[in-house]
Amino acid sequence: MAEAGERVAVGRVRGLHGLNGAVRVEVLTDRPEVRFAPGARVWTGMRSDPLTVVQAVEDGRGLRVRFAEIPDRNAAESIRDADLEVDADPASLDDGAVYWHELIGVAVRGLDGGDLGTVRDVYRAGAAEVLVIDGGPVSTFDLPVVSAFIRTWAPREGRIVVDADALDLTIRPARPPRRHRSRAEALAARPPRDGAPAASDGAPVDGDAQGAPEGRSAPPDVGSSEPAAHGTREGEAPGA
Repeated sequence: MAEAGERVAVGRVRGLHGLNGAVRVEVLTDRPEVRFAPGARVWTGMRSDPLTVVQAVEDGRGLRVRFAEIPDRNAAESIRDADLEVDADPASLDDGAVYWHELIGVAVRGLDGGDLGTVRDVYRAGAAEVLVIDGGPVSTFDLPVVSAFIRTWAPREGRIVVDADALDLTIRPARPPRRHRSRAEALAARPPRDGAPAASDGAPVDGDAQGAPEGRSAPPDVGSSEPAAHGTREGEAPGA
């Protein structure tokens, strides 16, 4: 849960526009009309003082924003790629809504209680939020935050329960441990050389045919999924 005094990103500066200090902003909030209203203030990690919004207009999928403290293009260059942050206020969110960063690390389970992994990232696709889940018995998968898939939404309690069948997830069975064969078994399994007697329990074996016992377990396959490196973001991900 976001604590008092914590900040969350509501936008990210993606580029510059013109000579008057305007910047193009990727929106990371469900309330851009509030967060980027004239007079609203945001912070960046590149300045000790906040920036005051003068104007914000739609610019493709994002906004074109001017700040009172950024008078020209040279000044705008200093905040290129910066996250624009506001003070978090969990009490202002709708019932069941959480900030995106509160979802990271939450356990995801199936209806049978089986572990499906944990939330590693969040992104928006259209009007819906999508959780990236990995670390479980299935490969990394996307989980749209919609009632068709989510049965229990309690991220602040550390749990999300989903319908794995509705998501068409294939659960990989646990790999049984490999049994180490004895030296006699390993030698008996080796094919005989031309002219050499076959090895069997209790039979003498040519010294050249004696080798190291087989059966050393290979390391299990390990996924290499890494979440995208996003900052703490403001988003309202409603439950089902």
